[in-house]
Amino acid sequence: MKVGILGAGNISDTHARAALGIPGVEIAAVCGTNREKAERMAAKYGGTAYDDLDRFLSHRPLDIVAIGTPSGVHADQANAAIGKGLHVLAEKPLDVTTAKVDSVIAAAVRAGVKVGVFFQDRLKPDIAAMKQMIVSGKLGKPIFIAGHVRWYRPPEYYATSKWRGSWALDGGGALMNQAIHTVDVLQWLFGPVARVAGRTGTLLHTIKTEDTAGAVLEFENGALGIIEATTSSYPGYARRIDVSGSEGTLILDSDKLAAVDLRGAGPSKAAATEPPPENAASATVSDSVPHQRIFEDFIQAIRTNGTPVCDAREARPSVAIIEAIYRSAKSGVFEKP
Repeated sequence: MKVGILGAGNISDTHARAALGIPGVEIAAVCGTNREKAERMAAKYGGTAYDDLDRFLSHRPLDIVAIGTPSGVHADQANAAIGKGLHVLAEKPLDVTTAKVDSVIAAAVRAGVKVGVFFQDRLKPDIAAMKQMIVSGKLGKPIFIAGHVRWYRPPEYYATSKWRGSWALDGGGALMNQAIHTVDVLQWLFGPVARVAGRTGTLLHTIKTEDTAGAVLEFENGALGIIEATTSSYPGYARRIDVSGSEGTLILDSDKLAAVDLRGAGPSKAAATEPPPENAASATVSDSVPHQRIFEDFIQAIRTNGTPVCDAREARPSVAIIEAIYRSAKSGVFEKP
């Protein structure tokens, strides 16, 4: 498989490392608006450097385009790649509005290509184990789920970026950028969300979007949930997800199951306490293994004409839920995704 890296920043570096961790995968091309950065990445990982999108997408051989650019241009770039007959694997979110996400879904169907999104949490072992316990009925009737994302980003994280914290290119703040992984996990575990009520605030950083948010979720199956998201909790703490059903409770702390308390299953064996992960206080992603799992799943879907673990349709609900939270924060009432 020949992969083109679209973007030359931190997350594109992670995409390149993830792709090259798979036997038989090569970086064929790198494209960035900053030519110097694109050339540095190409020198490091291989491939031809470009600063022109159309020339990059015309490079051959090329099979997959991995998008790691600002969120608000993902759909436009994905649609351009699809128009060239290329498969697309995009960083989350697929775009910052459901309207743009829908345009990608429609374009992929017309072209007969695969579109996937880096929601790597779905393939993390302990989160996958939670999903299996819920699907198998071991947890019983879903009752309550809570996602806590109390991270920290220093002022320079936003000040040195042209797009972070902007509505046009980031699509939001702590919810759309940092907590969207957790929003995806909550709805993936408990099913479709029927309506939400939320509040947002810009309480610490000098940005246009929210750095702090909270919302109540009502699921179609009758369960309730909450999501907390902030980039203002110094020094940054591990993400936590609490899940309760009629037959027990599951607690995920820093991507590890800290508690599995199921009725009749004996005492819980809690995981050892670990320091907060890197992403709690930094946008840098040193460990590319979770992204590599997404790449492997995506390549398998191409080869077998299957469906990626998170394709464009599966990536839509998280954006719809966050859009509804933003609407609720303005209207003061419950909103439907």
